[in-house]
Amino acid sequence: MLREERSRWPDRVENKNIPTFGEPRQRDDIAITFVNHATFLIQVNGIAILTDPIWSERASPVGWAGPKRVRDPGVAWEALPRIDIVLLSHNHYDHLDITTLAKLRDRFDPIMLVAAGDGRIIEPLGIRQVHELDWWSSFALNEQCKFTFVPAQHFSARSVFDRQKSLWGGYLIEVLGRRVYFSGDTGYSVHFADIRRRLGCPDIALLGIGSYEPQWFMKPVHMNPAEAVEAHRDLGAKHSIGMHFGTFQLSAEAIDQPVLDLARALKERGVPESAFVTLEVGETRTYRAAELTRDAPSPDHAQTLSRNAFAPHRPNGAAPESPDRQRRPPQPL
Repeated sequence: MLREERSRWPDRVENKNIPTFGEPRQRDDIAITFVNHATFLIQVNGIAILTDPIWSERASPVGWAGPKRVRDPGVAWEALPRIDIVLLSHNHYDHLDITTLAKLRDRFDPIMLVAAGDGRIIEPLGIRQVHELDWWSSFALNEQCKFTFVPAQHFSARSVFDRQKSLWGGYLIEVLGRRVYFSGDTGYSVHFADIRRRLGCPDIALLGIGSYEPQWFMKPVHMNPAEAVEAHRDLGAKHSIGMHFGTFQLSAEAIDQPVLDLARALKERGVPESAFVTLEVGETRTYRAAELTRDAPSPDHAQTLSRNAFAPHRPNGAAPESPDRQRRPPQPL
């Protein structure tokens, strides 16, 4: 990576959009706001969900060094609605930001779902409701809302001493017969087709399209836009939204290259531009119930644990390993 020439990003970019939280919606419409990077606010059926929230100035263990944001979060902290659930895909600093999680604890006291092994990071914050999930295990908020932790091709580490000590993955959210898939960080692999086979096609998929150059270094752990289009097709997603670009420079491509490469990939593969979009930071896209296909709940391939029955994480150990962990997609060395 150090041998590669990095494109120069601007020091600062002004946001263009203001989230439309007040827009009238039906109970089973899904509103998705792109906050920044891999942070989305998902609102449906009176539930507000945050994915991999980061409002800090840097994606780093320290405040004085590390990747610095070039734009403000698309949702001002003060403008956030009440948050019910936080989904954490893995423990890299641009996805698991301790400062933001502590602020969420103080303001909303939300439920936090984390990858198996990451409870050790969250526990010192004193968050009351933390649940660790293994691949294909689920958490049911109520009879109408379920979250399944699904595989990804990536890795975990907060330092040189804890590499691969915890899991990584994405989430399949099921609410009122709708499915929203959040990929977390992942390279392209067979797990997208496996998710479709086991849990059904998502109505909406949130897929990474950035941090992919140089390919010799990034390909195992991040998709380029062409691979994201293939993931969209493997999943059978009706709609997809790109993420993981335009906030923190973590790789060599230019700030606008993911969006340009996505447009090219869609055209080359004959996928309509309307099927796979990117949102401006702060933009809200509302998917009306009529646009989405109501479906039966996913097949019971996942171990489902209800909000009342699911015990909080054990401080001295992660969630039990399931047999499916033996079928992980290829991992980077």
